[in-house]
Order: sequence, then C-alpha cells, then structure tokens
Amino acid sequence: MRQAVIIFTRVPEAGRTKTRMMPHLTPKQCELLHTCFLEDIRKECETCSADVFVYYTLEKNINEPIIKSIFGKQTGYFAQTGEGLGERMYNALAEVFEKGYEKCVLIGTDVPEVQSTYLENAFEVLSEKDVVFGQTVDGGYYLVGMKKPLKEAFGLSEYGHGTVFEETVKVLEKAGLTVGYVEILEDMDTPEDLRGYRARMRDCERLKQSETGKYLAKIAKISIIIPVYNEEKTIEKLQEQLEDLKDKCEILFVDGGSTDRTLELIRQEYTVIQGFKGRAVQMNEGAKRSTGDILLFLHCDSERPERPLAEIRRVMKDHAAGCFGIAFHSRNFFMWTCKVISNHRIKDRKVMFGDQGIFVDRDLFGIHSKTITLCVTVREQTSLQHFVGRQTDTIYYIHRVESSLFHFGEIVFRVAVQFKDTDILQRKIFVRPYFSQVKRVDAIIVRFFFRH
Repeated sequence: MRQAVIIFTRVPEAGRTKTRMMPHLTPKQCELLHTCFLEDIRKECETCSADVFVYYTLEKNINEPIIKSIFGKQTGYFAQTGEGLGERMYNALAEVFEKGYEKCVLIGTDVPEVQSTYLENAFEVLSEKDVVFGQTVDGGYYLVGMKKPLKEAFGLSEYGHGTVFEETVKVLEKAGLTVGYVEILEDMDTPEDLRGYRARMRDCERLKQSETGKYLAKIAKISIIIPVYNEEKTIEKLQEQLEDLKDKCEILFVDGGSTDRTLELIRQEYTVIQGFKGRAVQMNEGAKRSTGDILLFLHCDSERPERPLAEIRRVMKDHAAGCFGIAFHSRNFFMWTCKVISNHRIKDRKVMFGDQGIFVDRDLFGIHSKTITLCVTVREQTSLQHFVGRQTDTIYYIHRVESSLFHFGEIVFRVAVQFKDTDILQRKIFVRPYFSQVKRVDAIIVRFFFRH
C-alpha cells in the first residue's frame, strides 16, 4: 500500500517565521529554531515507511533553496496553493492522492517532538478509520490523515484558535465519518512553549540530542538579578565584571532604597528597578520584571567566573536549578571551614544560599507575591515550628506574613499568630517546599569561584 507524508511548512526566514517568539528571540534565532524543527522532523520521516512531500508557503522573494538544503534532493517540493489554511491543506492532500497514494498524512512543523512511530500509528489507524488526528495541547492539531481528500475536514472559516480540533471533529462526525487519534503533543509557538520543551528535555535523552534541544540549550536567555542597598563600595567593581555580559543577557539591579551613591554609580545602560527594602522582596520583584528563561541571583560583593553563562546553560540542560560553589580570598581558617561546610551542604542536602549565585528555571521559580497568607489549623500552645499542615479540631487561623527570606528548598516566614486565648506570638516557621512543583530542588556545584 502506497503511503505519503506531507510536511506543511513555512520557509524558515528571519522575520517571517516563528514571529510569536519575538522579541524573546531575535528574528535570526527564530529562523534557526524553525530550521532545527524541520531537521528533527526530517530525521523522523526518513525512518517512516512512506514517501515524503514538502509543501511550503509561496511568498515574495522566498528563499526556496533553504528548504531543499534541509530535506535533500529526493523529496518532492511544491508550493502551497489556496486562499486560507484549510484550502491550502486540502489542495496539498488532493494533489498527493492524485499521484496514486492510498493513505496520506499531513503534519505541521511546530511539533519537533513528533516521532516516526506516531506517523506509523496514524497509517495503522487509517486501516479502520476514515480520518486520523494528532491533537495539540492548545486545542489545535499537528497531524491529519485520510484515505481520500475530504473537504469536510477543512471547512472552518478560521484557524489558530483553541477549538479548531474540537470543531473539526464535530463536523466530520456529523458527516458520518469515523475519526481516530494518535498521541497528543505540544506545539512550539511561544516562549512559554520553549520553556516547557526545556523542562521535558531534562528527563529525555532523545530530546537533549535533538537539533531543537541542542539549540534551545545554547540560546536559553539568562536574566541576572542583583538586589542592591547602599552598595557604593562594591557596585563599580561588579559593573566591571558585567561589562562583557551586558549584550549577552538581561541585567537587572533592584534597589531597596539606597541612601548612599549606589544609584548614582549604576551606569545608564543597566536597568534599575525601584523596590522595597528586603533582599527577598527585591529578588522577587526582579524575577517578576525579568524576561529570561533562567534567573541568576547575584550579590553585589561577589566575583563572577570566567564563563558564567556557558556554565549555567550546561548545568541547566540536566537540572532545574543550581549554584556556584563558594570560596573566599581570605586564608583564615574559619573562612576555609565555612567554604568546605557550605559546599558540602550543596552536595549532601541540596541547599543553597544567596552568596553562591543561585540560578533557577523560570517556571520552577514561579512568580510569588511579596505578601502571602497562610490558613492552617493549630492547637493552643503548639509551637509554630510544628503546626504547619497539622489537622486538629480547633479553629482556623489566618497568619499574616511580616517578612520572608529567600531560601532555596524551603522558605522561612516570620508570622504573627493570634491564638484563641493568648497574646500574639512571633516565631519563625519553615514551609516546604518553596517551589510547589518539587520537594527538593536539584543543585550542582559548577566551580568554586564566587569570592568575597
């Protein structure tokens, strides 16, 4: 039985492809990313028992050789024809069926995670069903296959909204056609989609080795967030260290109300955010205002390593968070002991602190407000270190957070608690996890070069 796969794509050209990724990615990065998508899809199609046809958008001044350089000389190349997306897809399928094929599957190119087994499954489904779909998480579809051209499948007036798949299936079922399905995948349209791919990549060696995975690891955007408060003695030295990084990443200073010359000394090329005093508050505000895929929290009195961005990207291919080891210029025995204990704590307990240059995946960090309300059940006379999460038959108390410390793996709240028959008590309580997605955050020592 003759089978065909149609790859339906734009030609990857800067400024014309993956535009929803901009300005998070540059036009050139969008072009190269789309090229990686196509290369990964080509590799999967090569192992599928079907002939491959490429249908590309015909636009003014289009660079057709780019497509042919990706897919090779043996593939059939055709320009898409028709007014809307639905008409163009139907015309492509109709043309391929005219060549004598009995089953045909059309796929888009926003799904670099597609595998040849999914294509083979689609052909297998068509042995029993009239139409087969591969749905995307956002409500569209990345794959549609059939045994003859069916206009009913492409009659929607608009595409690109969240109910395309649902509406198309309803039309087909109303027409008496049977519908089958293959795997649901994520399509890559936005920066958030790319961060999701990176997260999945950490647990999947196949994605790490894909062209898309290797390129995303290379271009992951890093935001350096630096809380400052009366730092006039160290701010100039730090800026010297940041000089060769300022065009390679986002750098944000978050001021907590400095009363010395700190703000005056920060150069105009850097972004300065005015916040409230408190290192945790300043760091969280910087995270909110940042745009990076990876957040690096740096103290003003630290010394950076030689190639910090490259080392961070290398670590983040396999981990959701990490830090640098700590060392001190001083040869004092106490400082040496502090270094050893601190670095062993990372390895043994996976706990990091701010002086070690913490970096973390943006989605893992999340966006936290500076005010948090806890609603818990407590017994009178129960120590605050133990009451969180305990279930009793007493009343619920609302605890207002007065201050918080940025602390990796756990968050420390200072709360005011009104007990039933007692005065207000103030204690420190520990809430785990700080990040809702994990109980403990992965950490890794990269090098011992953050020095004071």
